[in-house]
Amino acid sequence: MKKTLSMSVAALLAVAALAGCSHSNYAIHTKDGRTIISDGKPQGTEAGLLGYIDANGTKQQINQNEVEKVSEVPR
Repeated sequence: MKKTLSMSVAALLAVAALAGCSHSNYAIHTKDGRTIISDGKPQGTEAGLLGYIDANGTKQQINQNEVEKVSEVPR
């Protein structure tokens, strides 16, 4: 019984660890030539802003009118 329980807990921890690493980074290309790398997929707001988390873990926003395109960064 203990062996089955410990194996189940180990499998659950392994899945949780992999799930935490499964999000991608995105490149936000601006019309003025800048490239911003976001941690996770940027989210648009009703106010016309694009919210993202920068490389330092800080929440940032940029006006969607300044964005040329958003693309996923290949791993």
